Amino acid sequence: MALNYIWTGFFLVGFIAALAQWLFLGDAEIFKRVIDGTFSSAKMAVMDIALPLAGVMTLWLGIMNIGEKAGAINLFARIIAPFFSRIFPGVPREHPANGHMVMNFSANILGLDNAATPFGLKAMESLQTLNPRKDEASDAQIMFLVIQTSGLTVIPLAIMAQRAILGAANPADIFIPTLIATFCSTFTGIVAVSLRQRINLLDPVVFGWIGGLTAIIGALVFYLTNYLAKSEIELVSVVAANLILFSIIAAFMVAALRKRVNVFEAFIEGAKGGIETSLKIIPYLVGMLVAISVVRNSGILGLIVNAFEWVFTQLGLRTDFVGALPTALMKPLSGSGSRAMMIDAMTTYGVDSFVGRLASILQGAADTTFYIVALYFGSVGIRKTRYAIGYGLLADLAGVIAAIFVAYLFFG
Repeated sequence: MALNYIWTGFFLVGFIAALAQWLFLGDAEIFKRVIDGTFSSAKMAVMDIALPLAGVMTLWLGIMNIGEKAGAINLFARIIAPFFSRIFPGVPREHPANGHMVMNFSANILGLDNAATPFGLKAMESLQTLNPRKDEASDAQIMFLVIQTSGLTVIPLAIMAQRAILGAANPADIFIPTLIATFCSTFTGIVAVSLRQRINLLDPVVFGWIGGLTAIIGALVFYLTNYLAKSEIELVSVVAANLILFSIIAAFMVAALRKRVNVFEAFIEGAKGGIETSLKIIPYLVGMLVAISVVRNSGILGLIVNAFEWVFTQLGLRTDFVGALPTALMKPLSGSGSRAMMIDAMTTYGVDSFVGRLASILQGAADTTFYIVALYFGSVGIRKTRYAIGYGLLADLAGVIAAIFVAYLFFG
């Protein structure tokens, strides 16, 4: 429902702004610019984004299916199961919800969105069987949902694919920055909810996981900031990101061969979903990109960016990141909307510009909080969300701040 009002508001606010410029500023060309922009954006959504995306998604969905057949999800499940049993103390060890949650998080980490959503819905349904108040979210359901809204992922597949389509010199150069930002978002969400629910963060397993991952990320940032120049940091990011991705592909294939999986057939099976996925998003891309075009060409988006720039200037802060902020503002409300904002930033400022890269990192640093709340809680009839939305947005904010920091670290 929120997206309905946002999308409609883009057009109505754009119309009022254009009308004001015609009546008070004498800009007779304003309506032509707006309408020309709608046609241009509609064409770009289909011809320059959705159709090229089909090839990239076909490739990577095929690769991911190889990993799934090779048992990558089950491997992640075994690794992270002890940790999640501690942060969900109200869920008995033998309860099916544990398996569903672990499978959901494992699929998210690997970027397998199509597999993650069914596991997530099943996990919420299983958690609901333990919930004594069926219309009110339980502690376990809130923890599960906040982790979902934090955007936990290791491979930002769709973002890298979009950067490749728009001609990025190194589409994967945002891989490590995005990994750091999404870790900060997830870390903040888990710690905040744990403190609220009085979960023992000093438990050896919990502390080992959170402390260990934090130490690794902190050591990486310390090394990059103290021992490498900006050009060397970018080089490390590019080399490491592509090496990690290629290593994952090779590991998937070796593991699949060991399990006697027909690797090529597994690739074809998964790849079939690439075209379907690309075609499915065309209406959403056209709708959102055209709406954003109206806002931009009517001058509203420029006013918003200028307002943020003025505020940060008054605070004595750098302002070259404000062009990417519309992506961050839209992300909690709509995945398709924030994707369109990211694309708009990359096409306006340049895919390899600071703003273009930051918009990509922001897109991967958090998730669509309100959509996830509606989907997961709505699926089991929960109406009282308690503090779930607030803590989900807190995780999003942490991701945004971290994204800006790492963008300056790697590309500033």
